[in-house]
Amino acid sequence: MTTAFDASSPLFHEILALHGKWRKDRDAVICEDETLSWSAFAAGIHQFANALLAHGIEPRDRVVVLMTNGIEMAQALFGCMPAGCASVPINLTISDNAIAAMIRDAGATAIIATGDQAQRIDRIADALGDSPRLFVTTGESLSGWIGWQDFLSGAPTSPPAVEVGDDDLLNIIYSSGTTGTPKGIAHTHRGRRDWACDLAIALRYHGGARTLLTIGLYSNISWVAMLCTLLAGGTIIIQRHFDAHAVLDDVARLGITHTAMVPIQFQRIVDAFDPAHHDVSSMHAMMCCGSPLHEGLKRGVFEVFPCGVIELYGLTEGIITTLDPEDAAGRWSSVGKPLIGTDIRILDDDDNEMPPGVAGEIVSTGRITMPGYLNRPDANDEATWIDERGRRWLRSGDIGKLDDEGFLYIVDRKKDMILSGGQNVYPQDIEAVLIGHADVEDVAVIGAESSRWGETPVAIVVPREGRIDRDELVAWCNARVGKQQRIADVRTVDALPRNPNGKILKRELRKTFASLAYD
Repeated sequence: MTTAFDASSPLFHEILALHGKWRKDRDAVICEDETLSWSAFAAGIHQFANALLAHGIEPRDRVVVLMTNGIEMAQALFGCMPAGCASVPINLTISDNAIAAMIRDAGATAIIATGDQAQRIDRIADALGDSPRLFVTTGESLSGWIGWQDFLSGAPTSPPAVEVGDDDLLNIIYSSGTTGTPKGIAHTHRGRRDWACDLAIALRYHGGARTLLTIGLYSNISWVAMLCTLLAGGTIIIQRHFDAHAVLDDVARLGITHTAMVPIQFQRIVDAFDPAHHDVSSMHAMMCCGSPLHEGLKRGVFEVFPCGVIELYGLTEGIITTLDPEDAAGRWSSVGKPLIGTDIRILDDDDNEMPPGVAGEIVSTGRITMPGYLNRPDANDEATWIDERGRRWLRSGDIGKLDDEGFLYIVDRKKDMILSGGQNVYPQDIEAVLIGHADVEDVAVIGAESSRWGETPVAIVVPREGRIDRDELVAWCNARVGKQQRIADVRTVDALPRNPNGKILKRELRKTFASLAYD
């Protein structure tokens, strides 16, 4: 195999090409009964890249990937890279209208879809705009679509002769929309490579890594695990759907060493774990992110897995901290320290830096920071803080504080903060108390209208078993929180609305319970 690139600073797809040469017989990708060696995986992504170019897609075009998990999805995501195209992986759980809006916003010229998702695209064809001109599906033949095998047929498996620049876009990940309209978060080839290098060190990846992927490959959480593993030359094992029992079985059966999941998945695994039947000794390092990992669950994960868990706090935009397992004891609610080469500060409402122990907005700077939001100069301005030296920092919109040793603690989302009686009340502090009640399976605290206080906290609870005594839970909680944090009410639901990364959609809860009002 020959490669055409500047070996002094290879980009991610060029590193994969080298793995295809030097690790050719080792496993690269596994999904159910199908396994691709590194030589086959490298050949496959080059074939996909050449097929894109042969069908008129040009470098720097945007390619929407709307697919269920599988080897074809991995081939498409990584095959865009050597073609110089930016992949746009889209969350499968969002509405058809939201998908159409993202395709228009990205200006996508190609759409790659599994059969079920291709049918969704056909339903919204009139709303896609004029940009898409190539439609490829892995499913049954559909009018206007090219079948997967026909698309790839005749395309060479060698690297295409395309010049890809460091600052060309590698992918665009649309935000979860937990606090408003989703925005396209742009990442460059250089940025994603550096991002993977720094995260691989923090999350303890290596060439022998066998990483289980349980979340849709469109998620940035999956990108963490994929990029770190493939950078190191390891193996990714793709689950089509998350199942706690299947995870525990696969850890022993496949010798899983790494994974990346959200708290609710870890809760299901802890609940399903049976020491008499499950061997998890192969696990070397696990990452949890997406939403807070409450102390009780974190301790439970440490009891099940000898390796413990690395909690990661981060934004797709580029802010990342990690808490090493060795630092967890005594700091169970901390999310650790900044990623290598990254700096953070805590700012008050006037952008003054806060000392340890004082809460404020978290801002960050470092080489992993995104170049910006796609087509959104207004959002870029809103997310930027310039320091006294003229350096650009990224605003997180999250409230946090540092302890005397520099460990970060997340207080809450700035937009979720409740203003009660002129005082800032952070829902996460109350949620951390409520989750400790034996009858509470899941909980979110939102602000409701109060004639006396302006806003007052209300707990939205998923009962662990059956009904819950609302008055008893209110009294129990209010005996354990500060006066200003006392909840006015408890409302029960069957499940809390979450995005695929596990974040609670509090804006949805606020809409559902908008009519609540208290004295």
